[in-house]
Amino acid sequence: MVEFKGRDGNLVLADSDGTLVWSTNTTGKSVSGLNLTETGILVLFDTTNRTVWQSFDHPTDCLLHGQNLVSGQKLTASVSAGNSSQENPDSLYYSFDGQTLTALQYPPTSIAQYIQLGYDGHLRVYQLDNLEISLFGLNWKVVGDILTLNECDYPMVCGRYSICANGGQCTCPVEVNFFQPFSERNPDLGCTELMSISCDSSQYHSLVELKNTAYFSFRFNDELNSSVFWLKGKKIEDCRRACLSNCSCKAVVYDPYLNVSLLRGNCLLLNEVFSLMDVGVGTVFLKVQNSPNAPVIFPRQKTPFKVIIGCTLIGIILILSVCSALSKKRSEKRKAGGFLDLEPILPGILTRFSYNELKIITQDFSIKLGKGGFGSVYEGTLRNGTKIAVKHLDGVGQVKESFLTEVKTVGGIHHINLVKLIGYCAEKSHRLLIYEYMVNGSLDRWITQENGLTWNTRQRIISDIAKGLAYLHEDCSHKIIHLDIKPQNILIDQNFNAKISDFGLSKLIEKDKSKVVTRMRGTPGYITPEWLSSIITEKVDVYAFGIVLLEILCGRKNLDWSQTDEEDVHLLTVFTRKAEQEHLTDMVDRNEDMQLHREAVTEMMSLAAWCLQGDFSKRPSMSLVVKALEGLVTVETNLDYNFRNVPKVGAGNQPREAAISSKLPSVLSGPR
Repeated sequence: MVEFKGRDGNLVLADSDGTLVWSTNTTGKSVSGLNLTETGILVLFDTTNRTVWQSFDHPTDCLLHGQNLVSGQKLTASVSAGNSSQENPDSLYYSFDGQTLTALQYPPTSIAQYIQLGYDGHLRVYQLDNLEISLFGLNWKVVGDILTLNECDYPMVCGRYSICANGGQCTCPVEVNFFQPFSERNPDLGCTELMSISCDSSQYHSLVELKNTAYFSFRFNDELNSSVFWLKGKKIEDCRRACLSNCSCKAVVYDPYLNVSLLRGNCLLLNEVFSLMDVGVGTVFLKVQNSPNAPVIFPRQKTPFKVIIGCTLIGIILILSVCSALSKKRSEKRKAGGFLDLEPILPGILTRFSYNELKIITQDFSIKLGKGGFGSVYEGTLRNGTKIAVKHLDGVGQVKESFLTEVKTVGGIHHINLVKLIGYCAEKSHRLLIYEYMVNGSLDRWITQENGLTWNTRQRIISDIAKGLAYLHEDCSHKIIHLDIKPQNILIDQNFNAKISDFGLSKLIEKDKSKVVTRMRGTPGYITPEWLSSIITEKVDVYAFGIVLLEILCGRKNLDWSQTDEEDVHLLTVFTRKAEQEHLTDMVDRNEDMQLHREAVTEMMSLAAWCLQGDFSKRPSMSLVVKALEGLVTVETNLDYNFRNVPKVGAGNQPREAAISSKLPSVLSGPR
């Protein structure tokens, strides 16, 4: 939450619980208002319109043309991976007078540029690529790399706790068994501790020694002798002791160059460990957490009595641990029923991710895109810069069924109007699905947006949804009934093409079967009348499509509790009333472009009514809907607008197929 406190003149960013995250620190400076300039600079000004504070003076990870980085300021890199391509450095991109770094524009006549400190420590110059400018975004390419360090001198070249050797090879510390790679396939993602360090059990902390190992920042800390983490002229034992007595210390970097004869040197205590270097004469000690039943390296105290007790406990704990592990494994195998092993289901189709990989890819699940019935969706970025969406399934019970259903349903099929499933994670209790990223989010955010989608764009989205459902119902090896079609499960890409997502409730049935008995599934407001009998067909998706179609045409939600008149809360109730009054034009979205095409819009409402028939046998198939949208068939005219009028079981008529039309494509036709 962002709050502007006019009384004290401070702009504050706070968490939902009120915890302060950031502020402009302008309290008492007579701030009277704020302004966002045309160039994107946020300005706080006083009563005389004098600038008190502006974002341009406080860079984060980028420097724009003409922006300064003065002495005392710093750039803080994003932790996400970006474009890591490099070019030859060119000092003409910046100037430095000993106190201020200024971003220049070079050559002066070139298009927009900026300097950014990347997650890997490179200070790169980006330039707008004229050839890649489109209506939906800009493309920036790397044209220079200002820093000219050796490959292993960059802080995150190999990720946390990883060792960089000559040639940029990254490995975890192999001398000890306290670390493992985040990803065997991507060693430059770094290493993770097998056991996290806990301040509540500091008696089990110890240090492991890495000889002939250096740290990238050691040479730059000579002027920081006032820092509590910088110790000069100390013996190696003093450095180790200082780290063990401070829980925030994660490692010690020791260099004995100061006075070798007196066995003294300088040491740096680290509260966060980036890439290490397999060069030099230094020594690095990494703090690790020992389990209570393991021997301690460099212990604080050691007495024969404790050793005897410890050995006894080790034997007891080992026996109990083995028994517990075997029992748990048998139990998990019984409960899971092969749940973790998906290779026989989808050999070579999907990528299996580890949970640690996904934590890095999603920046520890920090950017939430949305939340659904079974969990949340987070934004992530692969090493090649490709954005992805990661669905993290929460809870138990139905999560297992939802996960397997979605993997089996989407993993083996591909269609332009279905969101692509890239991979999955089934590790311990973690269940995650990795999808292609859809930059414009879900359809529900666009339906009610003022001055939103044009008529042509809505036609394209409607056609895309229909084609995706027709593929599921008729063109797959099994008939797939989605069972949860709604705007939240329709995603929009950068070109406003629609794709169906979220197959956690889907049902697969054999091609030769027309009906299936199952428990009620779906979202209230989109559930068909025939669910009362628990016997459903693919026509439940046709019904839900009819509601979504009506929402798109009317620019409102199916259930809108903001309506002042209770009779207008339910969209289908309004639809029935307006149809009886022959006032369907009243329902057309007030968007200016939609009003220009209101006759065509009201004609398409008859297609929605056809899909919403209470008797499912009178609803069209989705392939027939596609043909109607293309103007190849006429829409049924003998329609019942009492959409809850369900015939008795066995009294339903066979579906009535519309005749092929000899007309040219009508106004129902969407973009080809």
